[in-house]
Amino acid sequence: MDARVLDLFCSGNGHGSGSQGATANGKSGNGSGAPSKKASLKSKKSKSRLSRHFKPSNNTPYLPPEAEEGNIEYKLKLVNPTQYRFEHLATQMKWRLQEGGGEAVYQIGVEDNGMLVGLSDEELRASLKTLHLLAKKVGADITVLREQQVDYDFDVSRKIAEVLIRKVPDDQQFLDLRVAVLGNVDSGKSTLLGVLTQGELDNGRGRARLNLFRHLHEIQTGRTSSISFEILGFNTKGEVINYSESRTAEEICESASKMITFIDLAGHHKYLKTTIFGLTSYCPDFAMLVVSANTGIAGTTREHLGLAMALKVPIFIVISKVDLCTRATVERTVRQLERVLKQPGCNKVPMVIGSKDDAVTAVQQFVQSPNITPIFTLSSVSGESLDLLKVFLNVIPPLSNSKEQEELMEQLTEFQVDEIYSVPGVGTVVGGTLYSGICREGDPLVVGPTDSGQFHKLSIGSIQRNRSACRVLRAGQAATLALGNFDRSLLRKGMVMVSPEMNPTICWRFEAEIVLLFHAKTFHKGFQVTVHIRNVRQTATVEAVYDTEELRTGEKAVVLFKFIKHPEYLKVGAKVLFREGLTKGIGHVTMLQPITQYQMRDEEQ
Repeated sequence: MDARVLDLFCSGNGHGSGSQGATANGKSGNGSGAPSKKASLKSKKSKSRLSRHFKPSNNTPYLPPEAEEGNIEYKLKLVNPTQYRFEHLATQMKWRLQEGGGEAVYQIGVEDNGMLVGLSDEELRASLKTLHLLAKKVGADITVLREQQVDYDFDVSRKIAEVLIRKVPDDQQFLDLRVAVLGNVDSGKSTLLGVLTQGELDNGRGRARLNLFRHLHEIQTGRTSSISFEILGFNTKGEVINYSESRTAEEICESASKMITFIDLAGHHKYLKTTIFGLTSYCPDFAMLVVSANTGIAGTTREHLGLAMALKVPIFIVISKVDLCTRATVERTVRQLERVLKQPGCNKVPMVIGSKDDAVTAVQQFVQSPNITPIFTLSSVSGESLDLLKVFLNVIPPLSNSKEQEELMEQLTEFQVDEIYSVPGVGTVVGGTLYSGICREGDPLVVGPTDSGQFHKLSIGSIQRNRSACRVLRAGQAATLALGNFDRSLLRKGMVMVSPEMNPTICWRFEAEIVLLFHAKTFHKGFQVTVHIRNVRQTATVEAVYDTEELRTGEKAVVLFKFIKHPEYLKVGAKVLFREGLTKGIGHVTMLQPITQYQMRDEEQ
């Protein structure tokens, strides 16, 4: 293995070891170590109630104890509830849907402590019928993800059912997840996205990817060099909504209650800075690493895997082009991936998906433990196992809960500028992500910092999400904002648009605690690197290395950086990723040296 890539993997030890949390055989912890006191008391009550019916054996299967928060609900059975009980269950379902942003998962036949008790066929049918009525009352649809038999040496077979309940939230804001697509050049990333979003299989010569390319040279070479966005929707019943039935993005957004936004990143090494910018700036919820079955782990595959791990983005892997290989070649590629994922610096637990049941199990364990890494083997030409990936994407929930979302929305508005456009008839348009707060049409904001640390006043015109009009933008959502006649020359990537009440921290210098992942010689004062911090990408000089004169590969230190071109808006705790040639390092901002005075200019004066 390439030594510098092996060192890059050392950044993944923050994830914990693979022995904690979930394992690939279906038994898992509660995702946070020991269960809470409240959960333990709840568990004891459930066990005492259950013991009247039967005594569990040593191999009794368990799920993690039910959490008070979150969108997962356990129900032993729902047979002929009273009217009062029915109303209570409906209120509970509304709460779970709110927690999941319009999506909830019910485990039927499961005790509150996670014990898989199971129900008879008649009880299960009655419980599912009640669940249908509850979903209808709250305006949702249900989809039975799977039914599973549990064996307690009883004469009568007992089953549990896992049910997905989904509705369009009351505010008409569909559930939106961002997935960064990584992988080596020619691994089939753009082709796979073309097949998923267009609904037509590839012809084996790259026809499916043509709609994704933005530049002529990309069409001519077949290689992505810029960041492009593609959308895939799912309706309340879990059915795929893409361009095969919808002509425009607006139609997809209208029909979908859950939206997956794929961020197609470049695979070639010379476009690495673009790939890093996509990972740091667009805040993806998950990363999909695409590996070609016939070439295996080659080129930038290891580097992309290491980058996602360094930024702590949960990863799942897709092995593409299985139609070009023998089964033995595919299995060799899977084994190669498993060896890399199990390395000490990586500590991942690979889980090969071979059925719909595996895909649903993978979602549960993937969310509970960051160490689980689902692996799909599919073909964009024959369509083999493509449906398993769709099931996985349909069921996978957001990682942040409603409480965290509400806390972000209560903060002052902060929108990071990632793209700048000039649109005829509209004027200047900026694209990016709303990091905190709420943004509405007509809101006054200030944008900066400029080269001299100034901020300029502006007003938001119209807002678009996924190419469709939107009146309100909430924290964590990506969108484009029209700024009217605002002078485009005053804008650049890396700026932020914030509330006028905010006192933004602007700095030339900042301190960061770093780990040097790889450097050929020694890292010392005066060295220049390209620094990536969220949407900031700029060259910085090392002004000081504290407590030591120089750093070598694998060593840690606190370093003082100074930007070369202009000051930037930073926050303490933000992840730092820097590189220069083969030199790579990661860390986080520990202290800022802010500019004490900056000017606020009003463009109208």
